[in-house]
Amino acid sequence: MKSGKLPNKILSELLEDLDIKDKRVKVGPKVGEDAAAIDIGDKYLLVKTDPITFTSDNLGWYLVNVNINDICTMGGDPKWLLVTLLFNPETTQKQIKVIFDGIKNACKKMNISLVGGHTEITPQVKSPIAVGCLLGEVPKNQLIKTSGAEIGDDVLITKFIGLEGTSILANDIKSKNLKIDNQIIDNAINFLYNPGISVLLESKIARNTIKITSMHDPTEGGLITGLEELALASNKGMTINYDKIPIKKETEIICKKLNLNPLGLISSGSLIITCNPKNTEKLINKISTSKINITKIGTMKNKNNGLKLYKNGEINKFPKFKRDEIARYFE
Repeated sequence: MKSGKLPNKILSELLEDLDIKDKRVKVGPKVGEDAAAIDIGDKYLLVKTDPITFTSDNLGWYLVNVNINDICTMGGDPKWLLVTLLFNPETTQKQIKVIFDGIKNACKKMNISLVGGHTEITPQVKSPIAVGCLLGEVPKNQLIKTSGAEIGDDVLITKFIGLEGTSILANDIKSKNLKIDNQIIDNAINFLYNPGISVLLESKIARNTIKITSMHDPTEGGLITGLEELALASNKGMTINYDKIPIKKETEIICKKLNLNPLGLISSGSLIITCNPKNTEKLINKISTSKINITKIGTMKNKNNGLKLYKNGEINKFPKFKRDEIARYFE
């Protein structure tokens, strides 16, 4: 198979006959749901695991934030992190310390407790691989599920798509002569921190401002895959306006040079939100006051509508990405 995340169709089939007998599991594994939710009394325990495989640059920051984002989309507060780190035998102690320091610093900044994990040296990996397992909690009446999106809801997106992917690509091409202005490259690398790949702030603002029907984190596979996952989880269709999708000029320039489509580029840092149209203006105003970009890009529809993209005066089906564009680039 090709490198990248397992296609949604295959994953859905694998999970189809899963039998979870523990009734405390309120949200289990399902395409589109960002984390599991387990009843622990007066709250739900939220559990998520995510790896970092595309880059070893700023690995700690990536690892902590991508796991945090999935807890946030469920309406929860991230708390406790476990990390598995796999290193090639040629990795030096100094290189390992840099990664450890990155994880510790990210945890400190994001108020996360690193509570355990595993480290191993193995010739089976070529470069460092980090896998995080993050636990959080949410009051039972505040749980938000991707499956909660309703027909007629507005579909909104925060920040800009492709931030994470653009930063990774810029780091990779910075020493290559691709005739891209150095300032464009430097700006793109800094997307990791500005606008940033965390959705912690906007998710908190959203859940405290209006009734959110769903939130979703468009990571590997980009915006289009994230929207597909939301549609699958909620059993709905949607129509998206291409011209409204926020894309940084650096992302457009780098993707065009590398023949990549930003719609399929890993997009940590963006947050998909659905809500009743009567609440949209209030939410946009509130998030905008925190200097976070937020844009209405479409509308939830009946499942029979399918997934449509309105572009250049025409309505077409969503483009298909069998894997993330960044996986295609690095292969």
